[in-house]
Formats: sequence, C-alpha cells, structure tokens
Amino acid sequence: MPISHEIKQTIRGRAEYLCEYYHSPERLSANRFTVDHVIPKSLGGSDEIDNLALACRRCNERRYNFVAGIDPDTQEIVPLFSPRRQQWEEHFVWTDQGVVIEGITPIGRATCIRLDLNDVRYPENDPFEKRDAF
Repeated sequence: MPISHEIKQTIRGRAEYLCEYYHSPERLSANRFTVDHVIPKSLGGSDEIDNLALACRRCNERRYNFVAGIDPDTQEIVPLFSPRRQQWEEHFVWTDQGVVIEGITPIGRATCIRLDLNDVRYPENDPFEKRDAF
C-alpha cells in the first residue's frame, strides 16, 4: 500500500526537511526528497513510521536494499547508519567548510562509502577518465 501524503508530511517535518543520511536541505534539491525504508521492505521492513526516513533521491538509490557496509579502516562489515536509532552527529562531521562529510565511526565510514556521500570518483575505474585508453 502506498504511503499516505499525511505520513510523508509527518516524516518531512520530523526530519526538519533534511535528508536523514546526507543532512542536506530539501530546499536546495531540484527534486523533492523521497521516503526511505530504513529496513527495506525486501528484507522484511514495514511501512510503520518508525521504519521510514526522509532521503534525497541519491541516498535512497545508493542505499537500495543494503543494511550493512564495510568500514575501510577495519575492513569489518558493520550496519549502515540508522536515522531512527542513531544520532547523525555521533557518526559524521562536516569538514572542508561544510562540503565533505567525514565518517568518524565504523558505521559513519561504511555509510559514507556505501551511499557515496561525497561523490567520490575513482578515475582508475572509469574508462572515460583513462586518457591513454584512446
């Protein structure tokens, strides 16, 4: 069943119109933010309000149905950040004058990578960036 307009508005207000993963304001986005299932429905998550979060389209698409990631410092598999159970400030900080999000815990670091919060490009993996390939 689709999530009602009223529930979507409740989620938006609860999130203070910020992506609950990226902490970017919706007003700066070209698109309205989406409602994300913290525990994906494909993994048994529900439409209950405690399982819903406001997410920018990019975070929602990159998170897909993942609930865990790899901490680059320890190489351990850890859960992704959960906006319903955790405080953003305990796992992330803005650096470089509010341009870069840094994960300060294993959960924060794994979430930064899984959701590609800083839009990291890897030229060695991008065939269009290999100048000598042509």
